Amino acid sequence: MTAPEKAALSRELADFLIELSIALHKHAMYPEGHPSLAPAATGVTKRAEHLFEERTTLALGVARQQLVIEGVATDSKNPLLSELAGRLHRHHLGAVTFHRGLRVTEVAEVLKTLAVEAERTGEPLGLGTPEQLHAWDHIRLHPVTYERLELLQDDNQAVMERGLKGAQLWVGLARAALAADALAAADGTPHATEPSMIAKAIDEHPKSAAYDQVIVGYLLQIADELKHTGGAEAVALRRRTSTLVGALQPGTLRRLIEMGGDNAQRSKFAIDVTHGLAVDAVLDIVRAMADASHKTVSDPLVRMLSKLAQHAEQGTAEARPQADIALREQVRDLLEGWTLEDPNPDAYGLALHKMAAASPVRSTQLGQQAAEPLRIVQTALETGALGFGAWRAIERLVAERHVGDLVELLAGPPVGGGGGADIGPLWTRVTSPDVVRQLASIEPPDFTTLDRVLPRLPVDAFEPLLDVLGASESRTTRRGLLDRLTRAPRELGPVIATRLGREIPWYVTRNLLLILDGLPALPDGFRAAAFIAHEDARVRREAFKVALKLPAERERALLGALRDADPRTVRLGLTAALEECPAPVLPVVAELARDLATASELRVLAIKVLGRVRNTAALNALLQLVDGGTNWLGRQKLATRSLELLAALMALAAGWRNDVRVAALLTLAAASNDPDVRNAASPMPRTTAAVGVLKR
Repeated sequence: MTAPEKAALSRELADFLIELSIALHKHAMYPEGHPSLAPAATGVTKRAEHLFEERTTLALGVARQQLVIEGVATDSKNPLLSELAGRLHRHHLGAVTFHRGLRVTEVAEVLKTLAVEAERTGEPLGLGTPEQLHAWDHIRLHPVTYERLELLQDDNQAVMERGLKGAQLWVGLARAALAADALAAADGTPHATEPSMIAKAIDEHPKSAAYDQVIVGYLLQIADELKHTGGAEAVALRRRTSTLVGALQPGTLRRLIEMGGDNAQRSKFAIDVTHGLAVDAVLDIVRAMADASHKTVSDPLVRMLSKLAQHAEQGTAEARPQADIALREQVRDLLEGWTLEDPNPDAYGLALHKMAAASPVRSTQLGQQAAEPLRIVQTALETGALGFGAWRAIERLVAERHVGDLVELLAGPPVGGGGGADIGPLWTRVTSPDVVRQLASIEPPDFTTLDRVLPRLPVDAFEPLLDVLGASESRTTRRGLLDRLTRAPRELGPVIATRLGREIPWYVTRNLLLILDGLPALPDGFRAAAFIAHEDARVRREAFKVALKLPAERERALLGALRDADPRTVRLGLTAALEECPAPVLPVVAELARDLATASELRVLAIKVLGRVRNTAALNALLQLVDGGTNWLGRQKLATRSLELLAALMALAAGWRNDVRVAALLTLAAASNDPDVRNAASPMPRTTAAVGVLKR
């Protein structure tokens, strides 16, 4: 059996963790007041604000070399994230939680506090007072107390051998699970890390996202270790972990399963965890997964899986490995393809009852079964007889959510040597709105089948996709639908324009504008002016993209984008102005280029726009940026060396070299001791050195 794919950390979460690690490294390296520290704290805050668009709290679990966020453990080989985890671990912290409303000042204070190396001072934050850990309104540091723990006796030998990591993971799990006030026994002696005791601690701990994040992280790391190691130490680790899972209350196990996020993430978490556990623990995970996902595991299916588990544990030497592999494959397939509320209807449930019986079931006892609907459809296509029986089979496939199999049959090579029935009516059926809604409404949607039918969808069949996009709470689902809807035909434009005229939430408006921007052409008569004034910057950004495509609105959209408070919207406007900058827009571009409060990246982009315009107003603005006045001897000098100066020199050298004022400044630049300044003022073709400086 192939190992299941590990759950991957989303790009947004990975970027946040890397930004946090870099910021903490800067605070540890530079003294207080250094100019690099404030931008670092601001960068972390902005990353967090982006994440809080979809959540109110972000919990970060801490292991020795890994972090755990939304049920996913980071790669221990990533040097940045490993260093961040190690620093938090050395402070005896088990988790960090961030709450919506985070302020830059709070982030700066926390970074300053964490930057102090615990091993130097001997005062880890996790051993401090609650007031020290909860000194901020929107950030909480959660301690993990270590001093009263000991390894199990059967681990001591393993620790001395190669199996050190497995034992460390188990002790780490115990450290995270046992609360500080429960570590000491009544007589003051330390507890051993017994599975039953850990399970009890997890059951009794108050519900906390940060606490659950750490427990989930350790279970994932243990599961990964069991997949790649063997020997006596792995056997002991598997036994203890399986005992722990079996001892947890069903509600607690469900809570940990739900820590994985949406259904797709939960499935990956459950698959990873069950891969290395004993078979009885696998069944507990399946039940908890069903409860968390609001699905049904029928009694016959449970009995069949239990039967396989019995053979895997107590069968013959030949049967045990086969039963173990079969059980885990069945569980993996169930978790990966779990879409029906009851996956075992009608005759299938009867078959499972018989398969789960104690005595072998002979084929003669099964009775006559109805022919498979898919086989009926295939036979009808081969014979060209697409009659009542075939259509009844088609409707049964639709009702039982086997549309994917039917589409695969239709998309394959022609049956019957090309002389079969006309499949046009079948394509009409599988691309009808009710079938498309069925494919999109499950969680996660059947994107594989949707991709096959998408080129054939009529306009009205896109309506269910828009409905699910507006109602789904899963970010993965919304992103998948957006990717597909932006490839829709231009006929969808009027449908979207109609929806935009309704009272809808901001995020639905943003998504509809994004789809509209991706269509081959905008609907006739559409105007984006109403959305350019929207209170949410994310809506305005998408509205500007659409308005820039409308000749009647382009100039107004450019002015609005360049004057917007959102830097990303300003960047959008400047990028559009590079292609064509109307005369009324030029003063705003020049103002941005001169404004010292504007981000350097945006100022450089504005200077590039001025360089392409090639008129007197642009020339005067560029000269102001390059001219540094006179020195104490009254001689002309260049402005202070900066990215803006280099960009302005390049623009002047490319377009106004023959101007007297420009020539004088370029002569000064050519005599500069700075090679970047000399390169920027050199004639075309431009050397790559100056271009490289502007890109940095």
